[in-house]
Amino acid sequence: MVENLDLSHKNLSVNLTTLNILDVSQNFFIGEFPLGFGKALKLASLNVSSNEFNGSIPLDIGNATSLEMLDLRGSFFEGSIPKSFGNLHKLKFLGLSGNNLTGKIPGELGKLSSLEYMILGYNEFEGEIPSEFGNLTSLKYLDLAVSNLGPLPSNLGESSPLQWLDVSSNSLSGEIPVTLCSKGNLTKLILFNNAFSGPIPSSLSTCSSLVRVRIHNNLLSGNVPVGLGKLEKLQRLELANNSLTGEIPDDIPSSASLSFIDLSRNRLHSSLPSTILSISNLQVFMVSHNSLEGKIPDQFQDSPSLTVLDLSSNHFSGTIPESIGSCQKLVNLNLQNNLLIGEIPQTLANMPTLAMLDLSNNSLTGHIPENFGLSPALEALNVSYNKLEGSVPENGVLRTINPNNLVGNDGLCGGILPSCYQNSAYSSRHGSSHEKHIITGWIIGISSILAIGITILVARSLYVRWYTGGFCFRERFYKGSKGWPWRLMAFQRLGFTSTDILACIKETNVIGMGGTGVVYKAEVPHSNTVVAVKKLWRSGNDVEVGGGGGGGGSDELVGEVNLLGRLRHRNIVRLLGFLHNDTDLMIVYEFMPNGNLGDALHDNKSLEEALDPSVGNCRHVIEEMLLVLRIAVICTAKLPKERPSMRDVTMMLGEAKPRRKISGNNETSLAANNINNKEMSVFSTSPVSGLL
Repeated sequence: MVENLDLSHKNLSVNLTTLNILDVSQNFFIGEFPLGFGKALKLASLNVSSNEFNGSIPLDIGNATSLEMLDLRGSFFEGSIPKSFGNLHKLKFLGLSGNNLTGKIPGELGKLSSLEYMILGYNEFEGEIPSEFGNLTSLKYLDLAVSNLGPLPSNLGESSPLQWLDVSSNSLSGEIPVTLCSKGNLTKLILFNNAFSGPIPSSLSTCSSLVRVRIHNNLLSGNVPVGLGKLEKLQRLELANNSLTGEIPDDIPSSASLSFIDLSRNRLHSSLPSTILSISNLQVFMVSHNSLEGKIPDQFQDSPSLTVLDLSSNHFSGTIPESIGSCQKLVNLNLQNNLLIGEIPQTLANMPTLAMLDLSNNSLTGHIPENFGLSPALEALNVSYNKLEGSVPENGVLRTINPNNLVGNDGLCGGILPSCYQNSAYSSRHGSSHEKHIITGWIIGISSILAIGITILVARSLYVRWYTGGFCFRERFYKGSKGWPWRLMAFQRLGFTSTDILACIKETNVIGMGGTGVVYKAEVPHSNTVVAVKKLWRSGNDVEVGGGGGGGGSDELVGEVNLLGRLRHRNIVRLLGFLHNDTDLMIVYEFMPNGNLGDALHDNKSLEEALDPSVGNCRHVIEEMLLVLRIAVICTAKLPKERPSMRDVTMMLGEAKPRRKISGNNETSLAANNINNKEMSVFSTSPVSGLL
């Protein structure tokens, strides 16, 4: 007599009436799901996840009253949830997520007194969440994410040891139930992308089991509850994009566990607590777009783990603390749109990991530090609209900085800006006599006409030599001249120049960053050209490139060329040439022929043509590749501040699995443990707002 049967990746052919456990997951079965399971009175576990069934869930499954585990996730079932499921009084695990289920969730599920795990997310339900769910006395895990559902039951969690609640990206409104942590077991509270209003329940500030609170993108009002900083296990606090008012509680700095705090885009006021940046595990602190004021706390020597600090768009005053330079892991520092004064601390130039620095729209004075461009990791700098003066250093990132990131500082000159000599000459002429103005004007006019004429003749000569004789600029043409600091070595005729490319090397055009450098998207409108430009990390040695692309070449260049040479599939990359000067090297290659994946995603266009057909054409394989592509699009957002950290990317990649590709388990208890230790909803832990 057959009592246990595991048919994963096998064919199904057996008498079901004597079965105790049946697992046919990941078989890629197609067609309608077979009837007859209502007669399997001994069946305790049924796992048919990750198949491609069509049609409805058979009603007679509700007659298999011995079932303790029922897993139908990711199998393309349609229709509604059978009300007969309310008869499965022994059921502990119910998985229906990732299907095409519609209609209302039946209230009969509220009769399942043994149910511990209910996973219904990523369907197309409508209506309200049944109030009967508040009566489930064993419920630990409830996932209703992305399912178009209505309000939460006001008594949810009152009678159950609720540990995990994910109702993100629905249409939930009203106040957050105060009963969610009544049993003191709640660890994950995921409510983002809804329309919850009213205050944050004060009961959450006494829920000592909380690990993550993610309530961003709602309509919450009132104050941030006092007591959250005393929760010993709380690691992540996300309350951004609400209408919270009042002060940041003084107990937040006392936390020893918080690593991620996002209170941005609210209506908070007053000053920051003096020790807010002294949280030992703090990695991300964002409070942008509030009305905070006062000085920035000078406690950065106590912030060893800080990687992102965003205090932008507030009313902070005073000087930039020197101690920021002690943050050895800081990658992104954004202080724009404040009332800061004083000079830019030179310690910022010595930070080993600082890649993005925005100090724009303040009242900073003095010079740009001379060694600023030599910062080891700095790639994006914006100091526009301050009161800076003096010469712009001509080293490192400042050699190719976008002029828009320097505007609004009338005293700046030199570098990529007009020379300081021209500025002083203008001041002298301004106070001279009327006759001197006239003479000077004639001289300038005649000189300009002569210069334009000479430029046209030289440009025509260069154009002819370039396009008819394969002309490449020679080394002697550049020596001793600052007019042409960059050389473009092409392997074919190009419709753009080095000037066109350099104009696109700016923060808003960054599309990627890897171990060897930063990749920019360069658009040249006059030639209708789109290329990708990779700027290699500076190694500290001058980069030498042999004439015409041959010769010695640096290690970075050789490695990059070898890499590009191996990318053969569908002619994705074609090397066009090199753009370099004495210290920096950029590699120019064709952009992907299928266009920008991010644009295609947002336009709801098909991406299957961009996938490698040799990997496979099964629906779950295609879905998994598309999930990874979505992560890639998030990681290449135009604004660096919108990109997730590597820690979050790693987490998202670990979760980027098809919702129906979830291995079954022959033991109900093991399956329950797996669910308890892992977030099953795809992207449910990402810190980036609006991923889906």
